[in-house]
Amino acid sequence: MKKLPNISKITMAVAAALCVQSPAFAQTLKDAVDQTVQTNPDVRQEANQRLANEEAVKGARGGFFPKVDVGAGYGREWSKNATTRALSVAGTAATNKYYGNDGYTLDRREANATLSQMLFDGFGVSSEVDRNKARVESAAYKTAGTAEYTALRAVEAYLNVLRNRDLVRLTKANVEYHLKVQDQITVRSGGGVGRKSDQEQVEARVGLARANLVSAEANLRDVEVNYLRTVGAKPGPLVRPNGPTAAELPKTEDDAIKIAVENHPILKSATADVKAADYQREAAKSFMYPRFDVELGWGNNEDLDGQPGPNDERYAMLRARWNLFKGGSDYARIKETGYLTSVATEIANRTRRQVEESISLSWNTMYSAQNALPDLRQHFEKSVATRNSFSQQFILGQRTLLDLLDSENEAFTAEQNYISRNYLEVFARYRLLADMGQLLSHLGVTPPEESLVVAEQR
Repeated sequence: MKKLPNISKITMAVAAALCVQSPAFAQTLKDAVDQTVQTNPDVRQEANQRLANEEAVKGARGGFFPKVDVGAGYGREWSKNATTRALSVAGTAATNKYYGNDGYTLDRREANATLSQMLFDGFGVSSEVDRNKARVESAAYKTAGTAEYTALRAVEAYLNVLRNRDLVRLTKANVEYHLKVQDQITVRSGGGVGRKSDQEQVEARVGLARANLVSAEANLRDVEVNYLRTVGAKPGPLVRPNGPTAAELPKTEDDAIKIAVENHPILKSATADVKAADYQREAAKSFMYPRFDVELGWGNNEDLDGQPGPNDERYAMLRARWNLFKGGSDYARIKETGYLTSVATEIANRTRRQVEESISLSWNTMYSAQNALPDLRQHFEKSVATRNSFSQQFILGQRTLLDLLDSENEAFTAEQNYISRNYLEVFARYRLLADMGQLLSHLGVTPPEESLVVAEQR
């Protein structure tokens, strides 16, 4: 008679696979996250937005510098004015085409240049520069926040692959166990000891175990596809991370919320958007002030306005312009930007609430998972012990086949639950770090260069 498989060895093998998978060529979690952050389209999109905003700062600063305009023109001009009438009376029509009625057609030539320097514009340019600096700051923090949550998605994809690989191994062991039991029942039936109902029952359980394996393998393929989409490469051998330790996490939920409010990049991005809206309002107020410019001009022209010959000019002017009425559009613009500031403020308030909510959800998930793990482990271990005892008792005829198969099913389900909750607890710890904006620093992954905020931008 064949003996049943050594269940304790199968369990130990699965547990060992759960605890460590570290071939020399395996990819670590840090490697996967680093690859994701550097290549993910969402992160690159925000990084390029930050670069675009930097160019906007340079464009706004251009308002501080002098402007130089040059122009040239050549064409035909017909003029009728006091000059042409005087020329007609003087008899100079012989040198030009005269069409009657004291009008002349001349070959008009123009060449001019103007240099102007803004002296005062109601702080419009400076406000626009500050607004775009705030936009750069916002985009940098948004890049950092996107990198944090993209890294979290990579962590989730990484752990899901490991979890489903463990479940596939467990399910394969379950199929193997049922096949061994089936072999034993077949031997018994051949010796005239077994019953037909036992044979049918074990065949039904084998079919169910195989169906579970098909489902587990399909789930594994699904999470591997998600890994490819998130990380940008197919998963090879992966090393199971231990996760953040208790010393690396806040002691209480309130501590976690405080850290998140002070450091979360998305919240900082929303705060920078409020600053940008404030500066936009200041720029709108600039139209209520007079504008002063220094202007230098040069012109070399010929045959202008019916006057033959050169018409040159050189000038230096201090020009003042002040719009006194424009249909109330400037006042409306000031009010509009004021409301936009309120919009940005409320978005920042909402973002803070979302950050606090996410911290609470992550904390609750981690706390409940940690509290459930000891009980799940006990259930798993006791179920395995019961299964092993039933195996021996079945051999001695003290347990029925149904008892044996049910004990295997309970042990299988208990181990599934323990594995899944174990990975959930590890992911909850990583999620808590991401909610505080500290996931990349914990993993030792260098954030995108575009996510850094220099002192000048602040």
